[in-house]
Amino acid sequence: MNKKVVALVLCVFMFAALATGCGESKKFVNIATGGTTGTYFPLGGALADIWNKNIKGMNATAQSTGASVANVNLLRDGKVEVIFVQNDIAYYAANGTESFKDKKYEEIRGFATLYPENIQIVTRADKGINTLADLKGKKIAVGAAGSGTEANARQILEAAGITYNDITVQYLSFGEAANNLKDGNIDAAFVTAGYPTAAISDIAAQHKIVLIPVDDATADKLIQKYPFYAKDTIPANTYKDQTTEVKGVAVMAMLAVSSKMDEKTAYSLIKTMYENQERLKAAHAKGALIKPETGKKGMGIKLHPGAEKFFNEQKK
Repeated sequence: MNKKVVALVLCVFMFAALATGCGESKKFVNIATGGTTGTYFPLGGALADIWNKNIKGMNATAQSTGASVANVNLLRDGKVEVIFVQNDIAYYAANGTESFKDKKYEEIRGFATLYPENIQIVTRADKGINTLADLKGKKIAVGAAGSGTEANARQILEAAGITYNDITVQYLSFGEAANNLKDGNIDAAFVTAGYPTAAISDIAAQHKIVLIPVDDATADKLIQKYPFYAKDTIPANTYKDQTTEVKGVAVMAMLAVSSKMDEKTAYSLIKTMYENQERLKAAHAKGALIKPETGKKGMGIKLHPGAEKFFNEQKK
């Protein structure tokens, strides 16, 4: 009888040990992206797919969110492990400025910068808006309240001598802005995302669009005050019937994590991401720009040690 009891106890302990071992080997990684019509969402889905297929015990999922600012707060609250974020918003968070004034988040760490995110200012051709000055007195979608796009819109308008008092502000996501512009309920929208952006392509499929340029003088004034911006252009034929290139400005899309993520996990995630670029390219054209050699370009915050280890290896 005693032998049976001992055997039973041993079985229970062995089962518990196995269960514990399985729990420890499973890695859950939640990825905060952005709206479903932006660029973050498809790339986030591709990242989850890459990590699940190539890292043993990985359980990665991508979720649609309110993008940059919302993502930083999700990371701070421990609800996600990896976030897509604009480099300007990451800088604000790390330094406690702008949308993060009095809400400094010192534990945010850079993972990798990905590609330029152009601030695209779109309107319909029948609205008669061709310059930033023409936006005065109009209904303008500036992005979701507190989003990175909203900060970009406010700063660009400021550089152009326009305040929110000069326009009727509409706080709308990319998808909401696209629908309202198609229906004629608003006059123009700011969209910060890698081109081509699904929301703008959606408008262009139904209406002739105009991309409003940011002239050199305005761009210079903007960059002088906010050095994380860079001049960039949207090539001709990016969208239907857009026959000329459009001058503008851009920030960098990047990935960020918490300093609490262990170095081994971070290293494994970043190494696997760069080893599977074809999957990123298949998800979105911007995937072709996600390369190790540009992974620290525009990085305005501290790098996570796991990412730093990976980039140091690339120099050898």
